[in-house]
Amino acid sequence: MPPAETAADAVAVSALLERGRTLATPVLREAVDRLAPPMDTVAAYHFGWIDAEGRPADGDGGKAVRPALALLSAQAAGRAPEVGVPGAVAVELVHNFSLLHDDLMDGDEQRRHRDTVWKVHGPAQAILVGDALFALANEILLELGTVEAGRATRRLTRATRALIDGQAQDISYEHRDRVSVEECLEMEGNKTGALLACASSIGAVLGGADDATADTLEKYGYHLGLAFQAVDDLLGIWGDPEATGKQTWSDLRQRKKSLPVVAALAAGGPASERLGEMLAEDAKSSDFENFSEEEFAARAALIEEAGGREWTTQEARRQHTIAVQALESVRMPQEVRARFTALADFVVVRKR
Repeated sequence: MPPAETAADAVAVSALLERGRTLATPVLREAVDRLAPPMDTVAAYHFGWIDAEGRPADGDGGKAVRPALALLSAQAAGRAPEVGVPGAVAVELVHNFSLLHDDLMDGDEQRRHRDTVWKVHGPAQAILVGDALFALANEILLELGTVEAGRATRRLTRATRALIDGQAQDISYEHRDRVSVEECLEMEGNKTGALLACASSIGAVLGGADDATADTLEKYGYHLGLAFQAVDDLLGIWGDPEATGKQTWSDLRQRKKSLPVVAALAAGGPASERLGEMLAEDAKSSDFENFSEEEFAARAALIEEAGGREWTTQEARRQHTIAVQALESVRMPQEVRARFTALADFVVVRKR
């Protein structure tokens, strides 16, 4: 179990995240400026740089965990954090490509306390801009023209394919009555773990680290991704909308087979059986979209009673432990190791 976050820990992690934003954002903006109109302004809206009317804005651009990891991984290879900037930008572009498409596929109307791109600019622009960000990610890396850039691009494209596999699995699971815990973990490892794994190694690869080092850093990132997604799954049901920027019971509204749901259904017992019956009835309901807050709250209560919430909390902590232990076999400055650990702790204790 990670230690409780102290004020000093929070300040240290905040500085890491801010460094990632400060170094990556100018390059990210330059990349977005390459897009043809209106895709450039649609992307700028998505990143929070402008509002829906095109006026400059200071929107929430996300947690910036992935850029922070990319810069740290360059330091793990003994290089300056700036070496990891192209990798940080590339990973952030792929991440946002996935968000644009996910919001549309999931029907999410809110992200980061604002209307999503598809709601403001339409589904076609959400698809096109997402595709463009993916292309830009590879362009940013390959423009470096080095052997290391080629190695980094291969890792990024492999991670992107896994991410897409995970999204396809996630969608297919929404239409199934039952999904095993193992299937859910595989899906979340693809959807979230793969890109965090790439972020945790891409700076090191650009800095000339060998494959063994990069693979071990990827192991850290993969299990960190599973911890990250487990916490996301908890927030997707019980998170405070004021903090998450999403609707109450958001994952239940989308019938997602997230870890708390899957674990509750697998637990057995009266609450588990009643939950299974209720979710099966929901799948046949023509009035599901009009369910009341109380009806979603009742389903969340059954998930908790069956043990799904506690199991997922413990799984987040277990994956956190595996991630941190993976760092032990990589030689790096102690200060860098401590920062990797602090970021892992932040992932498990965050509120949004």
